[in-house]
Amino acid sequence: MVNYRTCIVSSLAEVGQTAWNGLVELQEEATPFLSYAFLAALHETGCAAPETGWQPQYLCLWHGEELHAALPLYAKSHSYGEYVFDWAWADAYRRHGMRYYPKLLAAIPFTPVAGNRLLARGVAARAALVEALIRLQRDTGLSSTHVLFPTEAEARQLQQAGFMLRRGVQFHWENAGYADFGDFLATLERKKSKNIRAERRKVTEAGVTFRQVEGAQATAADWVFFHRCYANTYAEHHSTPYLSLAFFKRIGATMPQHILLVFAEREGQPIAASLLIYDQRALYGRYWGALEHVPCLHFETAYYQPLEFCIQRGIGSFEGGAQGEHKLARGFLPRPTWSAHWLADAAFAEAIRHFLRQEAGGMTAYIDELNEHAPFRM
Repeated sequence: MVNYRTCIVSSLAEVGQTAWNGLVELQEEATPFLSYAFLAALHETGCAAPETGWQPQYLCLWHGEELHAALPLYAKSHSYGEYVFDWAWADAYRRHGMRYYPKLLAAIPFTPVAGNRLLARGVAARAALVEALIRLQRDTGLSSTHVLFPTEAEARQLQQAGFMLRRGVQFHWENAGYADFGDFLATLERKKSKNIRAERRKVTEAGVTFRQVEGAQATAADWVFFHRCYANTYAEHHSTPYLSLAFFKRIGATMPQHILLVFAEREGQPIAASLLIYDQRALYGRYWGALEHVPCLHFETAYYQPLEFCIQRGIGSFEGGAQGEHKLARGFLPRPTWSAHWLADAAFAEAIRHFLRQEAGGMTAYIDELNEHAPFRM
């Protein structure tokens, strides 16, 4: 049995880029959001930092000088930026005179993308990491521990360790080796493909053209305009954006090979933009915004242009982000997501376990109903 040295680090710099990325690259379902570049940008630009309620508490297991396992972990003083909602749980604690915050949260801040969370060099190291997490949650005396958007295999392993599982749903598009966008449309029901063509035509007739810019070609002006669009989306919803221009510029400089910007332009001037992250396996839709209203512009900028990019590059899937039943009619199908939860208080844990059982039944029925309305030709 390997004797690991366990430590908690408040900065990825204590781990080092080489050690961190070396471990991430071994994982079967890693995404660019797990990279040192992405996480360090969140922390070092102040977006996910103690001042904003994200206190890094990365759990790391070392064997000698080699990092064998790690978990991106935070002490959270709120539930913003998580996309797995536990506000009702926190309110129930408050009404009973108990503290829900701070809590422990294993997640990628502001990023509802499923992938590895229990980073490890093999089965034994992953088991040791889970054991270390259990010890930590008991030693801290905090109300709860939550692991968001792990792989299903990781979720099942956490369930065996005493966590309760919660299932959600997202909508993903799968590339069936399409030759072009028309080839994809030919697989849809006639009414669905006709509607998509009509949406795209409205944008074209409005005089809008598009420019796809990969990270290495993005200019400072591109990033300034994109952030203006991004911030405007939050302003329209009377909310405050989580991410800063400094963050976007930082990932543009440190991980350009994973970035796609789509700009909508009219009469030579940009009017909207979207940001996507990608690797060889998938394209991930993240943020979009517009400074002018054009019918169907959102669908073209955030969905159809990215789908064309996937087809051209042979990328296997497009994950369009959280929520959105409207994606179903555009060729996206429901896919389950997972989260794992542990609560220290036995009575609250039992109440939430009962709630999750009921919710799971409803989620199963919901996904089944969505699949019955799949947009593809029979």
